[in-house]
Amino acid sequence: MFSRISGDAVLDLLNTVEWRINESLREEDLTTFDLVLQWCVEAGLLSSGEQGACSRLAAQDPKTAELEREKIIGLREAAYEVLFEHRPGATAPIVDAYQEALAGATLSRTDFSWTWDLGTATLMTPRHRIAVGLIDLLRRDDLDRLHQCEDDSCGWVYLDTSPRRNRRWCVASDCGDRNRSRAYYARQKAKAQAK
Repeated sequence: MFSRISGDAVLDLLNTVEWRINESLREEDLTTFDLVLQWCVEAGLLSSGEQGACSRLAAQDPKTAELEREKIIGLREAAYEVLFEHRPGATAPIVDAYQEALAGATLSRTDFSWTWDLGTATLMTPRHRIAVGLIDLLRRDDLDRLHQCEDDSCGWVYLDTSPRRNRRWCVASDCGDRNRSRAYYARQKAKAQAK
């Protein structure tokens, strides 16, 4: 259902806005808490059982669920500001949510590694898991490959893992084709006018 083009599950959160850089076209994908839960399942941040538990909690307390949805959108926008607008102060909400997530967490050993166990599912679980994921994302050593689609309106983001590091579009068959067609017709029009 949600796009998975960025090369990182949590980075895909930034692509839950359609036409990010064109205010007149901009469209929010995470319009309900249930859609947030669905995104988290698709990103591997929640199990389907946790999704069901969170959905039941949201039905019992829709006001808190909506506040959590808004906080998640705030985290998404803070991550965008940090990564693409390079606003250092934008890390504050991410750090705060990360610290809140770890305040109730325990460190657990799985086969060969250690991981944070954030406990049983609550309405805050999606935000906490996203915050942990965002910190992991910000600590990656390949963020020099981070790019934004070159379309004038799109704004989707991705890690350029192409061998020559020359990827220009979020999706070559979408924004890429549209922009190549636009450039072709502009060249044809310029040739016709030059005659």
